[in-house]
Amino acid sequence: MSFESSPSLQSMSTTCGFLFFSFTALFSLFSFLIFVSRMKPWCNCDICKSYLTMSWANKFANLCDWYTHLLRKSPTGTIHVHVLGNTITSNPENVEYILKINFENYPKGKPFSTLLGDLLGRGIFNVDGHSWKFQRKMASLELGSVSIRSFAMQLVTKEIHTRLMPLLTARAESNTPFDLQDILRRFSFDNICQFSFGLDPGCLLPSLPVSDLAESFDLASKLSAERAMTASPFIWKAKRFFNVGSEKKLKKAIKVVNDVARGMIKQRREMGFTARNDLLSRFMGSVNDDDEYLRDIVVSFLLAGRDTVAAALTGFFYLLSGTPEVEALIRAELDRVVGPVQDFATFEQVREMHYLNAAIHESMRLFPSIQFDSKFATDDDVLPDGTFVRKGSRVTYHPYAMGRMERIWGPDCLEFKPERWVQNGVFVPACPFKYPVFQAGVRVCLGKDLALMEMKCVVATLVKRFDVRLVRPDQELRFVPGLTATLRGGLPVRVYERKC
Repeated sequence: MSFESSPSLQSMSTTCGFLFFSFTALFSLFSFLIFVSRMKPWCNCDICKSYLTMSWANKFANLCDWYTHLLRKSPTGTIHVHVLGNTITSNPENVEYILKINFENYPKGKPFSTLLGDLLGRGIFNVDGHSWKFQRKMASLELGSVSIRSFAMQLVTKEIHTRLMPLLTARAESNTPFDLQDILRRFSFDNICQFSFGLDPGCLLPSLPVSDLAESFDLASKLSAERAMTASPFIWKAKRFFNVGSEKKLKKAIKVVNDVARGMIKQRREMGFTARNDLLSRFMGSVNDDDEYLRDIVVSFLLAGRDTVAAALTGFFYLLSGTPEVEALIRAELDRVVGPVQDFATFEQVREMHYLNAAIHESMRLFPSIQFDSKFATDDDVLPDGTFVRKGSRVTYHPYAMGRMERIWGPDCLEFKPERWVQNGVFVPACPFKYPVFQAGVRVCLGKDLALMEMKCVVATLVKRFDVRLVRPDQELRFVPGLTATLRGGLPVRVYERKC
């Protein structure tokens, strides 16, 4: 019996293959044309033309600065970028409406979860509904406990004492310039890995080793964010399907993150987790048999705790370097609360530093770690300022722009002025809807207090011991595309040990 195909069968197979390929290609083209028609790329308004041609870059160093300019000019503090299907607002009433009053109509949405799905999976920052509520309740119980706060304080204090301070002392003695942003990212990555996994990557060891996990995590975050900047989701989805270009790099980077996470989960199951304090061990008591879910939860916390703290501290020291009067007032408070002899502040002492707290909040007003956040409307709606929002469209509130609005913060809105947060010597928080740096309403950041504690400890220790000065005081800040505010080229500084 012959198993060879006859010429007619071969011809039929070739014809079927050609027809199938043609149908697939035509269907893909048709789908793409439908998407393009919905995007309306032919919009001739000035904003859309400037965005598509990137002519905004002739006057502004960063996209966020251009958006700030447009939002200042808008009578309502709201603009439309039609080609992106995006409504962007800096109006506090709109922010409150989106994040609180009509919260159910503005979830993260499927477009957002698709963009970050490969990295964050079903983690808390990438889901809505029951899954989000479950994780938030679980995280609220854990992050609010005295034991977890004490554990976090111990980790931060140890990293400052044993790694950060010796490294900066060595840099001061050698008068060697270095990238402060890189050092702060290493510091926060060590902390959040120990806090999340019980894993110490040692990024801040004296040799400043290269961490495959840190590099892969950074690359995965960057490439996931860049998906949102493509002209069409069809582009990055096609690249992912064919495993080419940036999507091939993203896949490799996520594999490294996954391998480490799964390895830690396996190790923790073998060792037992009931006596450990890291988040992974604590969550394993509630999520017993779903390792992928555990991976998604912990990787989300890794994202939140690493980049946000480092970005906020980088912005703080950039501003402090140019305002010696603020630096002097922080030091006066440190001398009063901690005393001139004690090197490191305790948790209780840090809580008493109202001016330091004000200075950190003020720096994040001007340089928030997350410059904007988007939701997707479930149904047609009208915002408080009268803006119509179409079902399925993107709605973005912009903390970076809001911190620079005279109508919100007054004529001195561009000044670094911690005093605006202090009344009668006591720190007074601002309305969260005009200061949504930690989000607000139902999704307000659960890690806010832990993040602020970490930042205060770092600032109190460094400011007491060192003068931190920019290598280029006139440095123009440029941000790289990403999920958090990261400076292109870093923040080159010199540190000088104080003689007092």
